[in-house]
Amino acid sequence: MFFKKYGDIVVGVFFMVLSAALIVMAKMLPKSKVMEIGPDFMPLVIGAITFILAAILTFLSIKNFKMHEKELEKAEIPDCDYKRVLLSVILVLIYVFILQPVGFILSTMAYLLLQMLVLSPDDERDLKHIVRLLIIDVIFTLVVFFLFRYGFKIVLPAGIFTINL
Repeated sequence: MFFKKYGDIVVGVFFMVLSAALIVMAKMLPKSKVMEIGPDFMPLVIGAITFILAAILTFLSIKNFKMHEKELEKAEIPDCDYKRVLLSVILVLIYVFILQPVGFILSTMAYLLLQMLVLSPDDERDLKHIVRLLIIDVIFTLVVFFLFRYGFKIVLPAGIFTINL
């Protein structure tokens, strides 16, 4: 009952601590002598964004909890959909293991489409919805690929295909 009642606050504080540790450890990485952007850049960006989002989650959860405390005591909190959580964890593990051998583009497209299907509501799994998810998947994957390749000058795993874009 404790986690159902204070879950967002606990998760927010946990991710604030985790992102602060990520930022501290990223600062310990050696600086690049070749480029201005070193190996600490992406962990710092991810840590900062995660910290900000976790702080917002914590703040809003505390604010909403105080405003609706009496309503929350009477409210029925739905149970977690463990099937979707387990499928998400399995998909992430598979993605991590196939990223290097298969390559970023193919593995990310497959992972994102399957993850979006797992997380989408049951009534929105028709052909129209799947086509929309596929379009989002392809656009997002290619934008991230080109951003890293040309924006950050970071080569992502090519895998079974060697792409000279």
